[in-house]
Amino acid sequence: MPRYTVHVRGEWLAVPCLSSTNTIEWLGKEAVRRYMKNKPDNGGFASVEEVKFYIRRCKGLGLLDLDDIVGDALEDNEFVEVDGNSLTTEDLVNLGKGLYKIKLTPEAEAKVKKSREVIERIVKEQTGVGKPLTPERTRMLLALRINVLAKGYSGISLETLKQVIEVFNASCLPYIPEKGTVGASGDLAPLSHLALGLIGEGKMWSPKSGWADAKYVLEAHGLKPITLKPKEGLALINGTQMITSLGCEAVERAGAIARQADIIAALTLEVLKGTTRAFDTESHRFCDRVQDAYTMRCCPQVHGIVNDTIAFVKDIITTEINSATDNPMVFAEREETISGGNFHGEYPAKALDYLAIGVHELAAISERRIERLCNPSLSELPAFLVTEGGLNSGFMIAHCTAAALVSENKALCHPSSVDSLSTSAATEDHVSMGGWAARKALRVIEHVEQVLAIELLAACQGIEFLRPLRTTTPLEKVYDLVRSVVRPWIKDRFMAPDIEAAHRLLVEQKASAGFWLVHRIV
Repeated sequence: MPRYTVHVRGEWLAVPCLSSTNTIEWLGKEAVRRYMKNKPDNGGFASVEEVKFYIRRCKGLGLLDLDDIVGDALEDNEFVEVDGNSLTTEDLVNLGKGLYKIKLTPEAEAKVKKSREVIERIVKEQTGVGKPLTPERTRMLLALRINVLAKGYSGISLETLKQVIEVFNASCLPYIPEKGTVGASGDLAPLSHLALGLIGEGKMWSPKSGWADAKYVLEAHGLKPITLKPKEGLALINGTQMITSLGCEAVERAGAIARQADIIAALTLEVLKGTTRAFDTESHRFCDRVQDAYTMRCCPQVHGIVNDTIAFVKDIITTEINSATDNPMVFAEREETISGGNFHGEYPAKALDYLAIGVHELAAISERRIERLCNPSLSELPAFLVTEGGLNSGFMIAHCTAAALVSENKALCHPSSVDSLSTSAATEDHVSMGGWAARKALRVIEHVEQVLAIELLAACQGIEFLRPLRTTTPLEKVYDLVRSVVRPWIKDRFMAPDIEAAHRLLVEQKASAGFWLVHRIV
């Protein structure tokens, strides 16, 4: 019997389909019915029939016709095929969001079987601390471990690997503390917590059960704890998947904010009445105004190297997530195992330190543009972008927030990978500290997003004082987008929700969504 997973108001619901002639409309109503059944107030709905809805495919977000037959329009769930070689950073982030499930390619199954045959012939490290990873990040970590095991160099049995995939597809997620890895001999502490949940120990979370003992969460989804065979414990805990799963999120978010930073900078340039001649290939030949501040004039150079940095890091991370990082490695063709050093996280650690340094510049230059917007001697706009200055402080404290975030980033950009502490009785005497490199890169990127959110609000506020003048059509659309969630400032009000609303627009990539013809300044 096919089952379809439907996303309703942030929750994933499994809907069995008894008849091949059921329609997409039936699927939607059944999902809503199950959603209402789980809510004490029916989710705010009076009845299923009164709910108006539309359904999109997870993959590609194509809108489905309600009259279509389910079996014709949809596969039995939508999967990312995993083979250990072709996973992308975008795929992994989407797996983390719960958009897809996982299945192995036939080639991957064959390689796993051969690797396990070698182990059959040959025959507690849960110490992490700190807050648990979010469900999205835990999904990414588990998906990435599955991808590495699918390469067939780990010696895991196909039976065990399929059990791990079933756990992922049911969204049963172990409790994994974010701290505890030094990034060499793999991410042992967090991956050990991952393995702990798979064998039915420790805590686990699922949308259906919430946090509970792992064995009960597995039972609630019709799953059994995994019984490990020889070498399978090592196969589950040895690798760089903590570093690289967080690294994938960092790279994708960095790329998203870099694209939108160009648009926000263009909006500020318009408000400050800057010239675009500095961006021409013959920049100073016909224009007598060439002395805009560097924060406007040098955007192509500063933003450009950020984009190149992101592309460089993404290439390294993509290679790493499709690499065998176990120890020992099992070579089925040669029927031997070899202990090596592929578990060392130096590559992703150095790359993510570089990413933090590069992306930080988007916030550094943005904060300076915010200063120019707020300073009447530099902008020809009212002080702090508000009328009745003195009575109202306008964007004064918002600029202070941006300055604080940029200053904090300067400390976070100190490379973690320059440090190393000897562990394991001096056997593991050089480590990468890649786990901290990944976590602080994400913090830097979040701060960059927040600073640019403040600039976006400030630039839109500046436009209010230039009306009835209008900017370009694409930038007017950006202005309208912001005004759909944040109204103009007439007098002081609680600004934190407005900054959060603008930040959410950037995280969801709405400032760049659909603007295929925006004239980029780089």
